[in-house]
Amino acid sequence: MAKTANFYGTGRRKKSVARVYLRPGKGDITINKRNIDDYFGLETLKVIVRQPLVATETTEKFDVVVNVQGGGYTGQAGAIRHGISRALLQVDDEYRPTLKKAGFLTRDPRMKERKKYGLKAARRAPQFSKR
Repeated sequence: MAKTANFYGTGRRKKSVARVYLRPGKGDITINKRNIDDYFGLETLKVIVRQPLVATETTEKFDVVVNVQGGGYTGQAGAIRHGISRALLQVDDEYRPTLKKAGFLTRDPRMKERKKYGLKAARRAPQFSKR
């Protein structure tokens, strides 16, 4: 473990950007100054956020403080997961194989497709009528 008390990681997914700080503590997760239970309503999103901590068995070792903005809840949860994974690498580089195998270190490249002219959305065409 490194000597500094704060570990930082930036996570991104779609339009969401999460700035994640890990501090030695008892396992509290704070997102935008709110508890994780208050911030995310769905249990699946809470599970996504905790995945890197569970994989590295550090759930009870660190308090997680997150500032996240942009996108929707699912994108924000993915960005937080990415940020926590990157911060855990600063804690101990031996976590890398575990996090890499689970796919938490890979930035998800999928983005919203742009709208094209002549269409109503990216691929949605106007309704066709023979007459």
